[in-house]
Amino acid sequence: MSKTFKQIIYAERPDPTIIPDRTFKVQNASLPATLQPHEILVRAHYLSLDAAMRSWLTAKRSYIAPVELNTVMRGMSIAQILDTGSGVDATKFKKGDWVIANAAGWVEYAVETEKTLERIDVPEGCSPIDFMSVLGITGLTAYFGLEEIGKVQPGETVVVSGAAGATGSVAGQIAKIKGGRVIGIAGGKDKCDFLVSSLGFDAAIDYKSPDWRQQLRDLTPNYIDVYFDNVGGDILDACLGRAARNSRFIMCGAISQYNTATPKGPANILNVISQRITIKGFIVFDYAAKYEAARKDLAKWLADGSLKRKEHIVKGGIEKAPAALVDLYAGGNTGKMLVEIAPLSEALPGSAKL
Repeated sequence: MSKTFKQIIYAERPDPTIIPDRTFKVQNASLPATLQPHEILVRAHYLSLDAAMRSWLTAKRSYIAPVELNTVMRGMSIAQILDTGSGVDATKFKKGDWVIANAAGWVEYAVETEKTLERIDVPEGCSPIDFMSVLGITGLTAYFGLEEIGKVQPGETVVVSGAAGATGSVAGQIAKIKGGRVIGIAGGKDKCDFLVSSLGFDAAIDYKSPDWRQQLRDLTPNYIDVYFDNVGGDILDACLGRAARNSRFIMCGAISQYNTATPKGPANILNVISQRITIKGFIVFDYAAKYEAARKDLAKWLADGSLKRKEHIVKGGIEKAPAALVDLYAGGNTGKMLVEIAPLSEALPGSAKL
């Protein structure tokens, strides 16, 4: 089985900006000649890129330990099983199965175990790639943010920042399913048009427009009942200024602040008191026990057309991941950003198709 493959190593801490060919380096590694008992060989096909990765590179107190220097960059991927060692339960994992490789990282191949893989049972009307987007961590993040914190009621005004991104695009659609009046904030006319014409948002604001704050005021005459924040910074501050009494602010991310040396806090923080605002941060892993039920809802919405998916796939192999991550923070994607490590034409014959 001995084979050389590529992996991406975390080489140098960003200070504060990620520089692809300095922060990361491509390194060759070799697979073992034979698998040990209970080991599973997988080939990665699609790598998930997520905004949270920036915080994983910094040695600060967080919900997860930072990636150690000179180790494989953390990440999850859609992968296919190529071989299994003795003792692996064939009713759960067999050659040709598609899996989520939660701990493999930025690699072309990996030797995993049953504990680090999740076999994909694809619902009708869905595909394995959905488990990196609407049925994966990003979709689940949107779902639990709205279900557990936002608790959107019919007729309420919901504002979503980073609305054309992986999580924001799903969050806005779920808010619509719940009966909300949804306003998305995104960068550029094309993204705003996509939110309204393709995803069914009620309105969209281009934050690159010089009058975006006035647009926000005009579109929220009765203020904001629920705010799903993916960006932080000036947009969070402006939405605090438009918060309704007893509004709920879902703190999911702050992508505008991840690459700044001195992150900016909101000036309108006193509105939290006067308007009795609930501001709550959360991590999707807190709700792991509810994933199965959430995926059933998400899959049902996908199947009936009330929830649409959108992927931004970067082709060219694992080497493209560092630059693609930088592009993610620059807003270069619409929908979920994935790196195609290996095309499906190279999958095992007869396997499930994406």
